[in-house]
Amino acid sequence: MRKFLFPALLLAVIAIGLLHLFTPGDFFLSHNIYRRLSYFPIVLGGLWFGVRGGLALAVLSSIAFIPHVLLYVGHGSQAVSELMEIVLYLAAGLLVGVISGRQTRLREGYQQLAEKLQASYARLHDETAQLIEAETRLAAAQKFSALGRLSASLAHEIKNPLASIKGTAEILREEFPGDHPKREFVDILFKETGRLQDTVEEILRYAKGRPPEREEILEPLAAVARHVGALLERQLREKQVRLSLPENDEAQQLLVEGAKFSQVLLNLALNALDAVRPGGRIWLLAETAADGGWLISVCDDGPGVPEAEKERIFEPFYSGKSDGTGLGLVISRKIVESYGGSLRATDRSGGGACLEILLPGKNGPEVRLTPEEIA
Repeated sequence: MRKFLFPALLLAVIAIGLLHLFTPGDFFLSHNIYRRLSYFPIVLGGLWFGVRGGLALAVLSSIAFIPHVLLYVGHGSQAVSELMEIVLYLAAGLLVGVISGRQTRLREGYQQLAEKLQASYARLHDETAQLIEAETRLAAAQKFSALGRLSASLAHEIKNPLASIKGTAEILREEFPGDHPKREFVDILFKETGRLQDTVEEILRYAKGRPPEREEILEPLAAVARHVGALLERQLREKQVRLSLPENDEAQQLLVEGAKFSQVLLNLALNALDAVRPGGRIWLLAETAADGGWLISVCDDGPGVPEAEKERIFEPFYSGKSDGTGLGLVISRKIVESYGGSLRATDRSGGGACLEILLPGKNGPEVRLTPEEIA
């Protein structure tokens, strides 16, 4: 659009010059009107195109005005008056162009300032968000610090009674032979007491600043899943929920650290148990992933996890239950990530939720066994 403005102004100058040329010299009123009309293209040229535009149109208007000036050559003061009109044309073009140029520079300066302010605002917004996030992390770190001191204190107090409970479990274990129907429950008591004792020792070592002395005992995932199912037997029976355990080849071939993954699967299964309605179902699945790793899923047919909470449920102390601590999923994710894996919440295709553990195919806790080794 702007490229057509200058030609339009040029045509206006030519038209005014032709009016001067073809209007008789004794029509003074008409010529006075024409010379005043010449200021419009000059002023508009200065406003739209700056000093160059104003002077260019002033010069062109002066050239168009010369045939009219020639009519007064030899008329003394009248000729001087007509020549002064040309000077005023040039002065008007120069003055308007200078003012317009200043306004343009001011406008550009204000625009640059506005862009800098906008960039500063965006940077301030980002820094504020980072500060809020840092404060949130600091608050969580302070909570974990206090929780760590409390945990170390509790672990120290629990250590002695736990040793007594384990000793009692050993005595009960001797009272029930291997074929006794209640021997399974005594074995569970003995195993879980040992796991708690190892956890207490690990907490105390961590509180003293020493690295955990963890001896990895690898077990097939299927065996760990059966152990978790036995621990949940009473709660499942009371709520009439059916738990399906993995017995496929993948669950037999995948070896995991029994104590740690029992804790992970137990946390995930308890969350699923809280979510399902009476008579519902929970599935524990194991399969190979597309990248050669392992995918372990705990799925249920409950209401599912809202999209907005799929990450929040892994935040410390966030819980949808009135009596929840908000630490079960946090601890589970930390354990999985310590092996290079990931834990996430997804939707189950048939309705409900799935908590998926993805373990790497290399440098992970798993070991693939051949059918001959399993046998």
